[in-house]
Amino acid sequence: MKTRIISGLIMVPLLLVLYFGGIVLWAAALIIALMGVHEFCKGWTSLDVKPSLPVCYVMTVLLFAGYFLSGGIKGFSPLAAADSAVPVFCRNMVFMSVWMFVAVAVSLIYGWKINERGAYDAAATVTALVYIPFFTYHMVLIDMTPYKLFIWIVVIAAFGSDICAYFTGYFLGKHKMAPNLSPKKTVEGAVGGLIGSSLFAWLFGFIFMREMALVCLVLGLVGGAAGMAGDLTASAFKRKMGIKDYGNLIPGHGGIMDRFDSVIFTAPVVYYAICILTGLLVI
Repeated sequence: MKTRIISGLIMVPLLLVLYFGGIVLWAAALIIALMGVHEFCKGWTSLDVKPSLPVCYVMTVLLFAGYFLSGGIKGFSPLAAADSAVPVFCRNMVFMSVWMFVAVAVSLIYGWKINERGAYDAAATVTALVYIPFFTYHMVLIDMTPYKLFIWIVVIAAFGSDICAYFTGYFLGKHKMAPNLSPKKTVEGAVGGLIGSSLFAWLFGFIFMREMALVCLVLGLVGGAAGMAGDLTASAFKRKMGIKDYGNLIPGHGGIMDRFDSVIFTAPVVYYAICILTGLLVI
């Protein structure tokens, strides 16, 4: 417990990344995506599955290059002449659709060498690309919307649900939620986590953007649920891979994937919820 608390405090400066946003957030998200996809791909080696790390690295960098191509920095986009006519949201969706096609196609082509690669190598490459860099990139997308402050909701929902679930489960937990994936998680803890993430998100909204407090409450609820799903998904992969942690980068927390698994899952849910709740999809 002491080690986990100390490690958690070491991560506090990362909140500065959220404060500055922009290129700082982009760089941090890129680092998380690259390190996360590296850990995830390495985890498969215990099952003799060999996803392509070069494909994952290159496609991750290309995805994050979309920040510039889609107008993340004013005046840099090749589409600058059309900036006023084409919403950033539309440019992002077109770019991400093209990227997704290329990522899947290249991953499948990687599996052509059937004498050297197994049936699961291409599938693991696709999974790694969609699960980690694609999901993580949604943090950058949130920062590109008119509602930049909602990036805080991603972290509040992910870590808030985790912290509240831990303490609620510790004191009140009786019924196991997913014993095969995470034996210590309980139904009571999950309920406490959702209540906690909702309240924390609402409080943030009430203080910093009062007119959006109710939206923050909803985002805290769905984001908290997504964070739990992300944690359990990462656990499921680890159980299949036969590993305890994805890495040992952060003492007491494991690797990047062990710490940011919930954030990675929460970011897309919060982003699309923002689009629906604020009407961003139609601007």
